[in-house]
Amino acid sequence: MNHTELSSELSYNVSRRVFNEEYFQAYLHKKKKQKLSKRERFLQYFRCSTVKAKSTLFSYVPILQWLPNYQVKEYILGDIVSGVSTGVMHLPQGLAYAILASVPPVFGLYTSFFPVLLYMIFGSSRHVSIGTFAVISLMISAVSVKLVPDDMFVHSLNATNNSDPFAQRDAMRVKVATATAFLSGIVQLCLGLLHFGFVIVYLSKPLVRGFTTAAATHVFVSQLKYFLGIKTKRYSGALSVIYTFLAVCKNIKEANIATIIVGAICVVVLFGVKEVNACCKDRFVAPIPVELIVVVVGTGVSAGINLVGNYQVDVVGYIPSGLRTPVLPDIDLLSKILSDSIAIALVGFSMTVSMGKIFALKHGYTVNGNQELIALGICNFIGSFFQTFPVSTSMSRSLVQESTGGNTQIAGGISACVVLLVIVSLGYLFEPLPQTVLAAIVMVNLKGIFKQVMDIPLLWRTSKHELTLWFVSFLASLLLGLDYGLMVAVGFAIFGVVFRTQSPKYRVLGQIPNTDIYWDVEAYEEVQEIPGIKIFQSNSSLYFGNIDLYVIALQEKIEINPTAILLEKKTLEKKMKQKAKLSEGKKNAFLKLRKSEKKHVTQNKVSEDHQNDEAAKEVSNMQNAEIYFASTGANMPGESLDEEQTTFVKTPSDIHSLILDFSPVNFVDSVGINGLKMMLKKYAEIGINVSISGCNGSVIADLERLEFFDSSITRSLLFHSVHDAVLYCQHKAASESL
Repeated sequence: MNHTELSSELSYNVSRRVFNEEYFQAYLHKKKKQKLSKRERFLQYFRCSTVKAKSTLFSYVPILQWLPNYQVKEYILGDIVSGVSTGVMHLPQGLAYAILASVPPVFGLYTSFFPVLLYMIFGSSRHVSIGTFAVISLMISAVSVKLVPDDMFVHSLNATNNSDPFAQRDAMRVKVATATAFLSGIVQLCLGLLHFGFVIVYLSKPLVRGFTTAAATHVFVSQLKYFLGIKTKRYSGALSVIYTFLAVCKNIKEANIATIIVGAICVVVLFGVKEVNACCKDRFVAPIPVELIVVVVGTGVSAGINLVGNYQVDVVGYIPSGLRTPVLPDIDLLSKILSDSIAIALVGFSMTVSMGKIFALKHGYTVNGNQELIALGICNFIGSFFQTFPVSTSMSRSLVQESTGGNTQIAGGISACVVLLVIVSLGYLFEPLPQTVLAAIVMVNLKGIFKQVMDIPLLWRTSKHELTLWFVSFLASLLLGLDYGLMVAVGFAIFGVVFRTQSPKYRVLGQIPNTDIYWDVEAYEEVQEIPGIKIFQSNSSLYFGNIDLYVIALQEKIEINPTAILLEKKTLEKKMKQKAKLSEGKKNAFLKLRKSEKKHVTQNKVSEDHQNDEAAKEVSNMQNAEIYFASTGANMPGESLDEEQTTFVKTPSDIHSLILDFSPVNFVDSVGINGLKMMLKKYAEIGINVSISGCNGSVIADLERLEFFDSSITRSLLFHSVHDAVLYCQHKAASESL
């Protein structure tokens, strides 16, 4: 039996009295809650016990909670396979994304090691793969190129006759990247400790997907010069993607054919094998590590035929072995990278939480947003001392880590060990690796992000507002740069929320016959308005930003403007007083004239009897007119009231009650309260009783706290439901008509 058939067989009949707020409070008894003083709450918050200390420690260091319960027999094989597979992906992506971040490749390996180990200890997600990520790398590159541009640095070094300007340029950019990691880590740590994980709500899905699509476009364009073997200037800031693309087009004649051939072969192989992995993922224990294969084969071919010497193909170059001594990041740079670090911190956090929640929902556990902020903050903050750049979650690596059987972050630790092996002893083997191979890896991995363009037709059908947000985020990030683009997108998202709260839907409700259900009268033909009662609903809260719009919409929907009616009433009363005063003057002048004529007629005696009879008749008529005016108060001759003055202002006399449905209202502020009180009093002055229905507990608490109730506005006008208010208004109108 489907839901429609089941609901058609069910019915209920409830008999109860009408509930308003006064009776409701008398009918029920509130639970007594123990109220603690501020001092007691303060002491309780900082009071320490064994249970509380253990709970706090476990919340900040999740590995202490899940590692003792680790099921070795069930989880270890999957974690080993997943860790090795993910570690194999870390190697080429670390090298490629380091070049994308404008730092030497070895720093990508460092970034794929230290933060991964730290996240295993402090992270709350079991399946995300922390490390290098294309979007974050591009944002780091923008900061590095902005502070350490090629031209300025080369010119300054030429003045000192330095023989190796690029080494010092790279060293300066490493300082900028590590300082960015240091500061973004501090930002994330502070937000996490202050429980500001909710800031992710302002980075909505359309905003993030539009932003990352624009970032992918930046990444793709930035890799063209490596793919084609072209030397171009690096650009940063607004319109940098356009300048970079034009520079590539301008120098396209200088493209290296050998570089293009190697890159094209890598792209074809990567696309083909990735499609095989996607189609046969259920048949393989682990996906084919095509990226590592491409890197190994490309390195071997480059070393075997000497691509750099014979064909001038750019290669990765020197890769030092071993780990570096920890150093303090350059503190002097922090003031110059503050805004960029905040943007990187928020984007990195949003990507990590988004991926973490997807896997958590799939596997039945929870991800703590605040703990993710703390974990990322620790990864970036401590990692910066080991010269890593900011990290986030890689979508491709995370999918591999989850799909190959990863169960816990032990898989992340194993992948870090794979990277450590390369850093310590195998790094030098990758020195002949062509840069075009790394560019091909980066470009192919952007495929998943570029697929987000398919959001456009879906959003066009479902939500024009979210589609607009997607386009604003995309275009702003594409044209203004990722840092300012993100700010514009977040600002537009907040503006959209404010705009939608200031432009809610307003409805006049009617009753579905023989039910207690009330619906929009414009939605269904069966919905009927209650005679003499108007029911108004707005799907927004009342606050300073929309109270005026609420009042205007109410007047337009119910077609009653109490302010205009009261003003017209005062104007009419003034006109009536002026007309009455004028009529009194005319009356006195008329009587005075008639009395003088009467006296003149009676004093003049005429000889003819006919003339005496006519005079007597005229005197009699004047006396009768005087008596009529005095007894009836009728207008004297010459008086006439305009039709608009003899009729009162047209008021919908059949509307005696107005019900405001507050069921969608979540809060009210002081400005909203003042506007509401003024509106209620104005409707009362024109004889319309106003009731409020459907207030939840928090709204009632706001009404009490903001002193909404007084001698004229009591709690009796609040009703539990619209139907309660309707029954009360009908009963009151019937009682007053008797």
